[in-house]
Amino acid sequence: MPVIDVDGIRTRYEIVGDGPPILMFSPGGFDSSLDNWTSFGRYKELGFIDALSQEYSCIVFDRRESGQSGGRLERLAWPKYVDQAIGLLDHLGLDAVHTMGGCVGCSSAALLAIAQPGRVRSMVLFSPAGGVTYRAAQQKRFTQHLGFALEHGVKAVVEHAQSTASGFSKDPRVGPWAAALRTDDDFARRYAETTLERYQTIVAGSARLLFDRDTVPGPEPEDLQLLEVPALIVPGEDLSHTRSAARYLEECLPQTDYWDVPVIEQTRDASTARVREFLSRH
Repeated sequence: MPVIDVDGIRTRYEIVGDGPPILMFSPGGFDSSLDNWTSFGRYKELGFIDALSQEYSCIVFDRRESGQSGGRLERLAWPKYVDQAIGLLDHLGLDAVHTMGGCVGCSSAALLAIAQPGRVRSMVLFSPAGGVTYRAAQQKRFTQHLGFALEHGVKAVVEHAQSTASGFSKDPRVGPWAAALRTDDDFARRYAETTLERYQTIVAGSARLLFDRDTVPGPEPEDLQLLEVPALIVPGEDLSHTRSAARYLEECLPQTDYWDVPVIEQTRDASTARVREFLSRH
């Protein structure tokens, strides 16, 4: 798969299909790799890439610190994920695209539309992550990771991350930079040399910036209210993808098409048909 440099961060991507482009923000939390569209949870069964690539060019990529993409030890914040997406669009020479986000990818999709609304024709927000329990779980994960680092040291974080294949969601000890620690020896060396005091500030600041609200993290409500990009919103219905998160987006966004069906009815055929019908109108 192609790999490019986006502001010093290695970014792996793939284009599947031929037609109008769709930039696809992967599901999977802190392991938002492009493979998740075909291998992760319910997305494996929904088959969006197979269905959409019949009519569109599906641009999938590993979010920074995920999959085979690189990373940077810095305070993580949503705009940094958007910067990577903009860099990829610039590299591909694309002036305007549809976008689709799954799970936590919905936050990045919405923020891209806010940052550069003229480049986003429409956005599909499928099972957006968010909610009271979601925020608490994410912050708890960072707290547990920081506790491990404070007790054992930053070098121990590197050693543990490289000794397992588990991601941050399953094993908080590996931290949100685990994927990059496994694929980039230079990054791992610099990471291990970071002082504990500096590391503590980076981790605590990341948790505060990324998960600061009890609904969809990332975009401010006022920015969503001023956004004129049409959106299809498909709700989830578990503790990490609450219906309240989807309804929040519906409330804030001026141009929404809310698919009000329970997850059990969001079958492969029904979901892909609904997404394709929406995209065809924009």
